[in-house]
Amino acid sequence: MYNYPEPPYFLLFVGLFAGLSCGLAFEATLRQKVQEWSKNRSTRTLAQMKGLQLLIPFLGIAAGIAVFLAAGLEIFGFPTWLCYGISLPLTIIIGFLVWSQLSKLLAQLEKGGSKAIDLDAFE
Repeated sequence: MYNYPEPPYFLLFVGLFAGLSCGLAFEATLRQKVQEWSKNRSTRTLAQMKGLQLLIPFLGIAAGIAVFLAAGLEIFGFPTWLCYGISLPLTIIIGFLVWSQLSKLLAQLEKGGSKAIDLDAFE
């Protein structure tokens, strides 16, 4: 008789917790850097935003979400290698797209100030 392994509920919650806690650190760091930039309007501040202070929490978000996705797939009975084979490339691609969009948004903010990213102006 074949026994099914226990689903990785613990990894599911650890991945979710890691993603959320790193997301809060990312949000706080980004908010602090944008406030610092709005006070002195220095392009150096915006250039530093793309550095390690934002990259480390962003990578933490990506790692937490990758573990969360893989554990979620494993709960449905897929093999571990397949779960991580799906979740890692998916997380890397989406993380790259989000990071590049953030870079474009910061460049737009640098060129035109906060009015350049006013989303209500498009209505």
